[in-house]
Amino acid sequence: MCRLLGVSKQAYYKHQDNLMQRLALESFVIEYVKEVRAKDPGIGGNKLWLMYRSRFGQENSVGYNRFYDILDRFSLKIRKRHHRTRTTNSEHDRPVYPNLVRNFLPQAPCQLMVSDITYIHLGENLVTGKNIFCFLSVVTDAYSKEIIGYSIGETLDTKYPLDALEMAISHYGRKDLSGLIHHSDRGIQYASYAYTARLKDCGIRISMTENGNPKENAIAERVNNTIKNELLKDMKFTCIPEVKTAVKSAVDFYNNERPHWSLDGMTPSQAAQCRGELKKRWISYRENAIKSQINVSLTG
Repeated sequence: MCRLLGVSKQAYYKHQDNLMQRLALESFVIEYVKEVRAKDPGIGGNKLWLMYRSRFGQENSVGYNRFYDILDRFSLKIRKRHHRTRTTNSEHDRPVYPNLVRNFLPQAPCQLMVSDITYIHLGENLVTGKNIFCFLSVVTDAYSKEIIGYSIGETLDTKYPLDALEMAISHYGRKDLSGLIHHSDRGIQYASYAYTARLKDCGIRISMTENGNPKENAIAERVNNTIKNELLKDMKFTCIPEVKTAVKSAVDFYNNERPHWSLDGMTPSQAAQCRGELKKRWISYRENAIKSQINVSLTG
């Protein structure tokens, strides 16, 4: 056969070895993607690629284009779906606070934390046919993107965001919180006397959005979206204990394994050890605009 094809036996066996190696590498990609998706069902291809290269190294990995080709051929790409429902009631008589972070860029952990609430579907009431939800309150350190507090409740009562806040305060331990800013929307939970009193007791400054634009609390919105539409993607829940178990695992994976483009490919727990400006692997026009204003004020 080699003579008929005009190739040497050595070339034939080398081709076979290369073929087996390519198939083996392809198998590693598929199994690794399935392993990560078991923890994060909705994680996208770019982050999978970064984690894969970090795990196996450049010499033992397929190339970027081939990685995506494998995802495509084996139907491993994700189509993300976005659903929204109202969790914010800003029509109340509680005092509200100005936006302190419009032009603020944190340079270390424990300078700015952001809070928000999202919903998680628990199925339908068998009697009324109405959808049942529970509510997830999350507190994130804006510098490291680390989830530092969370709580799941059956209602939108202030108690649950307050529980998430207490976890966040405990996360910072003995650190001085007097320079810390807490930013949220103007929901009644965050404007409640109990919540604002706890912030004031710790010397934490209070900041709130000035309208309903999600960009005013973009980090918190992104974290909620990641939890719901990526980490908990397509999961079915019937009770709050199931949600608590899933969220605990999701937060652990998010903080300690999932890389962030806004953290130069680091995980939030790694970024929490840093100080100073963190390189982004995308362009933040907001941050560029803020830096330009700062430069103008300094030179002026």
